Amino acid sequence: MLDIWSWICELPNSDEWNESDSPPLFELASSKPSPDGSTQSIQLRAERTSGSNTDTLVTFTVCLQGFHPFNNPKTLWVSDTCPIFSEKPFLPLLLQLLNEIISRSPTGHVSTCPRSQLQKLKPGPVSWVMDSHSPESFSSFFNLVFLTRLFWLCACDSPSEVGSLYFNSLLGPNVDVLSCTHVPVLRTFLVSVGVDAELCFMRTLGYMLAKWLILREVGVGLQTLTPSHSNNLGFSYANEAHGFWILKGYAPVLGMKLTRSSNQRFQFPVNVMEAKERVLRYGLAHQQLEAVIQMEYTVGFYDGFIQVNTRVDNVRLHVANLGFNKSDDADYAETHFPSRIRVWVGPEVGATYVAGVSLGRSTSNGEKEVERHKVVKGNFEKSMDPPKVKATMMTRTKMKNWRWDQDVEGNAAIFDAMLYDNMTGIEVATWKPLSGGGNLRHNFQNRYVGANRAFTKTGGLVFAGDEYGEGVGWRLSKEMEGSVLKWRIGGQVWLSYWPNEVKSSYFETRCVEWCDEVDLPLIPGKFGV
Repeated sequence: MLDIWSWICELPNSDEWNESDSPPLFELASSKPSPDGSTQSIQLRAERTSGSNTDTLVTFTVCLQGFHPFNNPKTLWVSDTCPIFSEKPFLPLLLQLLNEIISRSPTGHVSTCPRSQLQKLKPGPVSWVMDSHSPESFSSFFNLVFLTRLFWLCACDSPSEVGSLYFNSLLGPNVDVLSCTHVPVLRTFLVSVGVDAELCFMRTLGYMLAKWLILREVGVGLQTLTPSHSNNLGFSYANEAHGFWILKGYAPVLGMKLTRSSNQRFQFPVNVMEAKERVLRYGLAHQQLEAVIQMEYTVGFYDGFIQVNTRVDNVRLHVANLGFNKSDDADYAETHFPSRIRVWVGPEVGATYVAGVSLGRSTSNGEKEVERHKVVKGNFEKSMDPPKVKATMMTRTKMKNWRWDQDVEGNAAIFDAMLYDNMTGIEVATWKPLSGGGNLRHNFQNRYVGANRAFTKTGGLVFAGDEYGEGVGWRLSKEMEGSVLKWRIGGQVWLSYWPNEVKSSYFETRCVEWCDEVDLPLIPGKFGV
């Protein structure tokens, strides 16, 4: 497993490291020897220099070795100087990497804060992230950051041979790092730097994962390097703040589990006659789900028990088109859309301090009215003359797009929202052409326009608490007063795609699941009632 941070921290001090010595070298990736014995490699080098006031400085460079037409090492990137005897000698290196990643992030096509307006990260929060975690834990985060910066250098700013080596020999064996399941520091970092920098960072990770997954699908020798959890790539984290439990999740579409599809696998067409289909699939592969689930909770203290209540405050889902084009309505025409959302919250598994769970009712559901007019023409007496009497009959049928339910499993309360076709009543997330039920794809064409559309104009979705119905509650033992419990919160999101403005037979539904823990402080006066 790649461990760049440990190598950096173990660089020799000034007494052991002379400027005339060969610079220490870390081989990031190398190819197999060619018939003539030569190899190609991507290297990280550290060079010592003397600054003013006898400071000892170190500069890092990323170099290419053995790539035609370069006979000598070719420098791709040079870091700012790091004062090796300062309290945090490599903080400038980390800040530089992070700022360069954020400045080059995809826009998502709906950015209200252009990258040019984002200020550089302040040293304080990043320094705190370094101090608050062990070197072993922080090492995984630094490896993630460095791999992300190398993506732009090797896959975008270098010859194709360099990109191929990067994907096969560097990113491939370390793709687990990009799944973020082994990076606990990432949560602390995202909370510390703010939501604008968070979106830029996570969209870069999503874009990089999308490229990786596309290469795996088209078949360039990467299939054997596919991680076992590649159908659930992405990242989520939860936290408690000011009476809210908040779960945030990010998932590139190709990293979500495929549940329904017109093909067994998401494969890119190779026939020349299928050029339009390739363009469609390529665009769909660069989309990422960005979710925010926000629960409001209160704690009440009574004689003999504690009452914990919660309700859905907001569920916000956005499908970002990761790219670098100028925002345009056409960008949203072919986009995945949410078709089901399942949220659950409750005490940790095996908790014995919960006496009971009380559910609210499901909502009456948002509905729209459709008017049908029927005109009856006739005469009061037999006549060959034109009709003299006209009667208009009107019926109104209420039809729904979304259905919200509440349920319980053990002590966990479940909020479930399902999208239905309002013409046939068929659930969208489970629909297949062979199951019948009419042409649902036709019914959902032009789904991002019109006053009665079920989504935002950009293909996303926002639910407020009044749409999810009443809250739920738990009665807890009075003995738990004064403690801080661990409460679990999770969610599943289904995304579907049907052709919107293009002619294609392709459709699919994918699913991602997240789960995390949040604090529940049972302390009188803290967000209580």
